[in-house]
Amino acid sequence: MGTKSVSMAKMRLITTTGLFSALIYVFTAYIHVPTGAGYTHAGDGLIYLASCILPTPYAMLAGAVGGTLADGLSGFPVWIPATVIIKAITALFFSNKSEKILTLRNILAIIPSGIVCIVGYSLYEGTVMAGGISWTAITAAFVQTPAYCVQIGASAVLFVAVALLLDRINFKKMFSK
Repeated sequence: MGTKSVSMAKMRLITTTGLFSALIYVFTAYIHVPTGAGYTHAGDGLIYLASCILPTPYAMLAGAVGGTLADGLSGFPVWIPATVIIKAITALFFSNKSEKILTLRNILAIIPSGIVCIVGYSLYEGTVMAGGISWTAITAAFVQTPAYCVQIGASAVLFVAVALLLDRINFKKMFSK
């Protein structure tokens, strides 16, 4: 690969990472349903998708940036520290190694990703938001689990639908050219 090819490939990755960050922000901040502690959204579905298309560090960045923008610009900046970590970790369970986006591995990755989301945000709410370790606050935070499950379900549906469409047009093959 020549220098021009390498720089074009890097530019494509940076541009696609920015695009995914913006999509994650929009699907988190604007396409959501308010719940007790915040809101339920389908933005994680775009993190799953980014993680199946982009190399892991770029997918982690897209998830962290998109989620952070959503928290900060939607009036929930208190959640930013948790979001940066949780959304970056979310990307780790998926793989971009296959020619297809929708693989059994990537479908199953929704489960540990969802667990990280539920446990991470609940522990953050029950400790940091409560001002210290309080078993009562942690237990109360886990009451949000059904809302998180709806969020994971909506994200999974979005991911599967878009992945099917992109796989149908051989997006990953076109993307890697």
